[in-house]
Amino acid sequence: MTRKWLRWLPAVAAPAVIAAAALTGSLPASAGNPLPAKTPGEVLALVAGHSAPSLSGTLEQSSNMGLPSLSKLGPSTGTDGTSILELLSGPHTARVFLDGSTHSRVQVLDRLAERNAVRNGDQIWLYSSKDNSATHLTLPAGAAQHQPARTEGAMPTPEELAARLLATAGPTTDFAVLPDVNVAGRPAYNLMLTPRGNGTLIGSVAIAVDGQSGLPLSVEVKARGQAEPALKVAFTSLSLQAPDAALFAFSPPPGATVKESTLKESAARDSHAGEPGSPAAATHERPSVTGSGWESVVETRLDATAAGAPGQPGAFLSGDPLLQQAAVAVPGGHLFSTAIVNVLLTDDGRIFAGSVPAEQLQAAAANR
Repeated sequence: MTRKWLRWLPAVAAPAVIAAAALTGSLPASAGNPLPAKTPGEVLALVAGHSAPSLSGTLEQSSNMGLPSLSKLGPSTGTDGTSILELLSGPHTARVFLDGSTHSRVQVLDRLAERNAVRNGDQIWLYSSKDNSATHLTLPAGAAQHQPARTEGAMPTPEELAARLLATAGPTTDFAVLPDVNVAGRPAYNLMLTPRGNGTLIGSVAIAVDGQSGLPLSVEVKARGQAEPALKVAFTSLSLQAPDAALFAFSPPPGATVKESTLKESAARDSHAGEPGSPAAATHERPSVTGSGWESVVETRLDATAAGAPGQPGAFLSGDPLLQQAAVAVPGGHLFSTAIVNVLLTDDGRIFAGSVPAEQLQAAAANR
């Protein structure tokens, strides 16, 4: 139950969770050889024009969301929701290998384990060394447009975060290009996005855009009023050469527990993943959105018919003590709060989420 809410959270909040970065000096040091000058519109066109890349790289993610450390939250029940709390509360490393849109591998390096998401044409594998378990599915013909399912708790790439961010930004956003930066040894444009309104938790966004390929190399986040980024995902090493094809050929290790899945199940997971690949969401209604841009509020409802989810918030929250302690009781429900996104779970089973103050979520809940 816990994982279903927390897995849904990044999908709702992802454009905002990405949406704040340092005004100056938060991205890596300036590049030695300046890139040709470009306007914000030209940098945006450079991003939009880049094709599915072939690359190998290492990603580093750091978070300063204002969440309590896991050591203070007591023992975990081992549910998948725990990995999302881990993702939001500390540093993480992943290796990424891409060769076009149908061959990919993401290796999330945990402290004492490793998780892999591998796509090789129409074959998808998800594997966790922690319990030596794997999920396998075969995409049907014509499903090439589907992205591979992601590992539990996997961080998103800068490209994925930037895409969500740029889809959110609009007329209420100021765009600027600051002096060039250097990410993973590559000169990049420093594209800055700053929300104009005061009704969002987001302060500003920095996207480092590779000057050669247009690939986003780094995304940094600052909440309004914060000196340090709330979230940063960046390549620390990167090659734009095609990886060895053997990296996409996966076989589960001896003794692994293998589950056969279907495209329907996995597509449901990924449509709510935002960053990581999530299990089936705890909601069945299509979310409704009020407001726009950075101040959007998304509403949906717990699915009372979903397996293991009775639709009652008390039972929903009791699925994991980590979530119970991270969610604070407020009038009318429980609030899961970070520096750049708030989620309100009401006593009648509704969920409101957005990069807005908690009071705005409570007001939205009272008016519905």
